[in-house]
Amino acid sequence: MHKIYIKNMVCPRCIQAVRTSLTELNINFDDVRLGEVWMDSVINDSSKEKLRIKLESLGFELLDDTRKQMIEKVKTSLIDLIQYSNKEININYSAYLSKAVGKDYRYLSSLFSASTGATIEKYIIDLKVEKIKEYIFYDELSISEIAFRMHYSSPAHLSRQFKQVCGLSPKEYKKQMDKHRNSLDKL
Repeated sequence: MHKIYIKNMVCPRCIQAVRTSLTELNINFDDVRLGEVWMDSVINDSSKEKLRIKLESLGFELLDDTRKQMIEKVKTSLIDLIQYSNKEININYSAYLSKAVGKDYRYLSSLFSASTGATIEKYIIDLKVEKIKEYIFYDELSISEIAFRMHYSSPAHLSRQFKQVCGLSPKEYKKQMDKHRNSLDKL
């Protein structure tokens, strides 16, 4: 099994866009996941260049550098876990990433920080806050339920971290979202 890595795939629509591109270019593939395309055989240089051009036109990037591939794997593994998993997040992130990428966490952490200018922990917090915003927007869970689902030690811890990132408490953010919704309803 051969894998190619693609940067900037962050959602199910990205997966579909890559699938469509591969099909349009008559490139055989087995599976497309966030950041990865699985193939039975190595893609030839001509097809790879056509794919590179097509993907760049869509905002993606083929990754040939092993270190960039590892960073993208860290990102997509975390996005998949935090953004798209419907179960509560009760996991040791360092162990999860070591297993997902197949490298020691200290190495991944150092590589990630050197390449992105941010820590893996900061990236995780940012992803969690984006997911919390989504939960607040859909207004289906209380802050306590969100805290439990996102594996915060308490609603107060969630609120502190949310405010550090957004500048607003979850309650203030919800009020702002409600005000925005109400102004759109009046149009």
